[in-house]
Amino acid sequence: MERIELWPVGVVEREGEGSAWWEELASRPCRIRVRPELREGLVGIEPGAKILVLFWLHRADRGRLLVHPRGDRTRPLRGVFSTRSPHRPNPIGATVVKVLAVDQGQGLLIVEGLDALDGSPVLDIKAASPRFDEGCLI
Repeated sequence: MERIELWPVGVVEREGEGSAWWEELASRPCRIRVRPELREGLVGIEPGAKILVLFWLHRADRGRLLVHPRGDRTRPLRGVFSTRSPHRPNPIGATVVKVLAVDQGQGLLIVEGLDALDGSPVLDIKAASPRFDEGCLI
């Protein structure tokens, strides 16, 4: 298959993540810092908007194909493609979040609902659309 190349559009900035589980991470606001040359792309994003954030799960183990769902060793092993595990050949995360604040000049979005870790590269940001996203397991 043909190889593809991606460049991050930004990075997640989060304080105090510790060993928090994803639900706890998602409940705390965090920042997305967009690269200076791409900040114009933030025009039109307003507080209260819902956006889809695609990000790289940079701490994932890309070599694992079998996992215990949610890390629970009492549950049988399953293939990563049948789970939401971050451990997978191409560890891409996708989450719809709420925008709390936007500073285009600083290239900064403050969002709520993002389950990414500090330092996670952001691959893309898109407007969320109930019409297109409904039924998607994102």
